[in-house]
Amino acid sequence: MTKRPQLDRLTDALRRAIPAGQVLTTGPQYDAGRHVWNGAVSARPGVIVRSADTAEVATAVRAARAFGVPLTVRGGGHDWAGRALSDGGLTIDLSGLRRVTVDPGTRVAEVAGGATAADLVAAAQPFGLTAATGTAGSVGMAGLTLGGGYGPLSGRFGLALDNLLSAEVVLSDGSVVTAEAEREPELFWALRGGGGNFGAVTSMRVRLHAVPTLLSGMVLYPWEQAGSVLAGLADVLDGSPDELTVQSGVLPGPDGKPVVFLSPTWSGDDVKAGERELARLSRLGTPALSQIAPATMPAMLAAIDAQFPFGRHVEIRTRSVRSLTSGVRDMLSRAGSTLTSPYSAVSVHSLHGAATRVPVGDTAFGNRDAHLMIEIIAQWEPGDPGAAAHRDWADGLADALEPEALPGGYPNLLGPDAVGQIAHAYGPHNERLLTAKHRYDPYAVFKATPLPDPSRTR
Repeated sequence: MTKRPQLDRLTDALRRAIPAGQVLTTGPQYDAGRHVWNGAVSARPGVIVRSADTAEVATAVRAARAFGVPLTVRGGGHDWAGRALSDGGLTIDLSGLRRVTVDPGTRVAEVAGGATAADLVAAAQPFGLTAATGTAGSVGMAGLTLGGGYGPLSGRFGLALDNLLSAEVVLSDGSVVTAEAEREPELFWALRGGGGNFGAVTSMRVRLHAVPTLLSGMVLYPWEQAGSVLAGLADVLDGSPDELTVQSGVLPGPDGKPVVFLSPTWSGDDVKAGERELARLSRLGTPALSQIAPATMPAMLAAIDAQFPFGRHVEIRTRSVRSLTSGVRDMLSRAGSTLTSPYSAVSVHSLHGAATRVPVGDTAFGNRDAHLMIEIIAQWEPGDPGAAAHRDWADGLADALEPEALPGGYPNLLGPDAVGQIAHAYGPHNERLLTAKHRYDPYAVFKATPLPDPSRTR
C-alpha cells in the first residue's frame, strides 16, 4: 500500500498538470472508475486519472514512475482478476476514450484505447463492415486484442490480434511510439499476444471485413441428450470450414436445469452453404430450441452482455484441449450436472481455420495449433452464501480437465495464481517476451496478463 504523503504529493503533481476534475480520489466519478465487470473486485486506487488524450496518459505514467506508485491501466474493465485496479495505486482510466473512426475505403478502423468491442462493431456496421472481436460487447478492444481474442469470426479472419495493424503506445518513460510491422517491430510482435505488459495502448488501427450476411443464433439441447450431442458436435468441429465458428458449452436453462448450447456463426459469402452447415447442428438430437437467422455483430455481442452483466461476482478458470474427446465430453457433462449457480457456465471456443495458419513465430500468441479453449465461468450474485461452492465447482472442472489439457492456457483468462499454466501460456516465446519486457518496460511499470517467472525460463 502506498503511503498517504506519497499519494498526496502525486495527486498534487497530477492536478497541476491535468485538469483537476480528471484527477479523482473520491466521489461518484472515482467510484465509476473502480466499478469493473467482476463485482467481487474491491480494490481502491489511491488516485484515478480519467485521461482525455495521449498526452495526459503520458503525464500520468511519468508521475507514477517519479513517485514510485504502482500503476494500472483500465480500459473496458472486463478482466475478471481485477488487474485494472490496485489498492493505493494510480489507475489510468481510458474508459472515456471510446472514439472509433472508420475508413471504408481502406477497411481500417482507428480505435481509441478505451473503446469496447461494441463501440467498434457499431461504428463499422453502417459501412457494411465488421471486425474480429471476442464474444462480448462490453470487453475493451485493446485488452482483448493484446491478449488474443477468440470470437465468432476467428475461423475466417483469425484472432482479434491477427487483425491489429498498428498501436500507439505510451512507454514507461512517458515517450509515445507507434508499433507496427515497419516501426518498432519487436514491440509490435510482443503486443500481439503478450498483453498490455509493455505500455499503455492509447489507440489502435485494426483491419475490418466485409461480410454481407452473418448467420447466427442458438441451439439448445435438453441435458439428457448431452452425451450424444457433444459426440456429434466433436465430428462437426473436426471438419468445420473457416466460415463456420461454433461456440458451445453448458448453461443453466430457463427452468434452472442445465442445457447444452451451440452458438454457431457463419460468415461466408455463400449463404445457402451456411444454412446447410448450420442445419447440421440442429440435427445432433432433438433440440429444445433452434433459432438460426441472419444476424448482426452488434446484436450478437449484446446478447452475451445481457447474459453476463457487470456487477456479479466472478471466478474464471481455463484449459485448452485438442478436441472434444470422450474424456473431455464426460467432464463437461459432469460439470453441467453439478452446477452450483444459476449464472455459471462453461463456454468452449474453437480456434481453427485462419487463426491456425499464422506461423507461431509471427506473434507472441503461443498456440497456433487447432484447439478448443474452455472457459469455466463461476458467477453469482453479491451476498450469495454459496461463493465457496461456486469457486470449488470451477476448480473441480479445471482440475479434472488437466490430464486432457494442453500445456498453458489462454493468458487473457489466467489468474495470477495459475503459476503452472502461466509458465507454458506463451508457448515457445517466454524468453523473447521477457527480453521485450526488459527492453520496453525495464522497471516493470505495467502489469496486465501474467507473464512467466523469469527464473523458470533459465
